[in-house]
Amino acid sequence: MSTKAPVDALVTATDEVPPAADAAEEQQRVMLHMPVDIRSASLVVLAVLAGIFTLNWAKAVFIPLLLGLMASYALTPIVDRLHKWRVPRVLGSAVVLIAIVAGLGWTAWSVTDDAVALVESLPDVAQKFRQTIERRQGPKSKPVGAIDKVQQAANELEKAAEGGAAPASGPRGVTRVQIEKPKFNLKDYFWSGTLGVMTLAGQASIVFFLTFFLLASGDTFRRKMVKIAGPNFSEKKVTIQALDEITEQIQRYLLVLVFTSVLVAVATWLCFAWLGVEHAAVWGLVAGVLNFIPYIGAIGFTAIAVGIGVMQFGSIESAVLLAGASLTIHTLSGYVLTPWLTSRASSMNAVTVFVGVLAWGWIWGVWGFILGVPILMIVKAICDRVDDLKPVGELLGS
Repeated sequence: MSTKAPVDALVTATDEVPPAADAAEEQQRVMLHMPVDIRSASLVVLAVLAGIFTLNWAKAVFIPLLLGLMASYALTPIVDRLHKWRVPRVLGSAVVLIAIVAGLGWTAWSVTDDAVALVESLPDVAQKFRQTIERRQGPKSKPVGAIDKVQQAANELEKAAEGGAAPASGPRGVTRVQIEKPKFNLKDYFWSGTLGVMTLAGQASIVFFLTFFLLASGDTFRRKMVKIAGPNFSEKKVTIQALDEITEQIQRYLLVLVFTSVLVAVATWLCFAWLGVEHAAVWGLVAGVLNFIPYIGAIGFTAIAVGIGVMQFGSIESAVLLAGASLTIHTLSGYVLTPWLTSRASSMNAVTVFVGVLAWGWIWGVWGFILGVPILMIVKAICDRVDDLKPVGELLGS
């Protein structure tokens, strides 16, 4: 009797201890794994949404500003070299910008004849395209499949129903009216197109003068940013390192982008000329310009190559051949040459870069696709040197 009571008490105590220990462990685990401040998270979400709205609303200001900043980064080494040769920065900046504008104008003038011939051949190309489609479809009176037969039967039933219901539809003496949509008239869109050209010219002028002022000022803004970074030497040092990394990465990226675009333009021109494509120089220029748009440019020109093959040669085989040639050129440029040229720069995660470029394209359209990668480079360089933002830099890195 004396030994049985302690044994029962021990068994009871043993049965009651594990639930209490499990509850304590459960409470401790929840407290450790849920350090989430709902108020801070809500403020972050609201700030992000407000920033997206502001960027979209003021894109007419931000886009020329960033384009001018990118152009100044790309042209600063040339102006610095001229300044070392005792050329004033104002004069060197003006000479560089005027030379670039003159080069672009000469390039456009050199392909003017081909462009005019291409525009004049559009009616013939459209007619050939229509004939190709009709030849592919075959005569309308000869269905080639079960779906065509069913469609023909449905059309006959619809005609019979309309014929039988015609006398009973509507009161007598009422004239049936059929509304036809107006045909496409190019003159109706001339004024809106003119306004678009004027807007583009105005933004190009803003980019030109902003680039000129940034190049002429030299490192004035750089010294001001270092000065306002903070009173400590460590803060100034971090700011200088971030600015140096941003400058190096953007200059390398723009140099590689211009070089690969020129190669894509020349390769497309030679390949299309060898395949017998008319106005190959114009199409090469279009390929080089579209190469500035990541991802979307290559896909867009491949679709253009398919249209060229169908409209000019009138065969699907030629369309596939031109599309394959275009896709091969862009693949070698984007997946072989560009990574090799940018191997010395700090690598970025391809997935996050792709998502980021799509996000900027959603906010700013085509300009967002062009400016997305440099913006992500700037963000990564800043986040890598700020303690609270290092997770973002780690996410962008490879």
